[in-house]
Amino acid sequence: MLEDTGIKLSATVSNILGVSGRAMLEALIAGERDPHVLADLAKGSMRRKTDALVEALTGNFTAHHAFLARAMLDRIDACTATETHLSGHIEVMLQPFRRRIELLVTIPGVDTRAAQVILAEIGADITRFPSAADLASWAGVCPGNHQSGGRTGSGKTRHGDPWLKAALGQAAVSAARTKDTYLAARYRRIAARRGKKRALVAVEHSILTAVWHMFTHDAEYADLGGQYFIERTGRARQTRRLVSQLNQLGYQVTLQTEGAA
Repeated sequence: MLEDTGIKLSATVSNILGVSGRAMLEALIAGERDPHVLADLAKGSMRRKTDALVEALTGNFTAHHAFLARAMLDRIDACTATETHLSGHIEVMLQPFRRRIELLVTIPGVDTRAAQVILAEIGADITRFPSAADLASWAGVCPGNHQSGGRTGSGKTRHGDPWLKAALGQAAVSAARTKDTYLAARYRRIAARRGKKRALVAVEHSILTAVWHMFTHDAEYADLGGQYFIERTGRARQTRRLVSQLNQLGYQVTLQTEGAA
């Protein structure tokens, strides 16, 4: 809508609903049209962009545009107020399950909102799932491994719970970006062989497996560490794998123990 006026505030202000952007919009709606006065409403680091703001705020902002902008901002404020009200109610309803939330947020990649969704979808009574595998299967994060005539199927997951899968997907992406964690190492290991999508599903599966054990034993997440797979497979096996990869790339590798002459 602002583009129709010639005003290009979003090109200079990354968040037009932030403190500076909102102040300028409110001033425009109130009738201020001087781009220098509007630009002077910038706060903090935004004041270093004064010249660019003056240019961005130069345009033809009419009373009709002000009416539309007011309606849009009021709608945004109403939605924000509703979200705040609902979040407060959710906090109250989750008080009896506070321990469960505290456990969930110890998992790399799982923030408070993701923890709330996970708990809401699987429930606090983990005993209804006989095993971690049952939980993962119910959630739809357990890829199939169907074989027929020596051929392996697609390995696609079942549909499962869409809300839970969305929360787990976001958590898996965040976990994959963490440093020196088991989940990040698992993601990189599988992504290199089978692709990013399957790697994320594997991380989701690992998260739910951890959730089942944590709820069952009332214990915080115990990270196996980013070196888990190297330590598990052993140094010799890891060395052979790396040398083989270099050989495939056309290199001749000579190994020498660190510190040897």
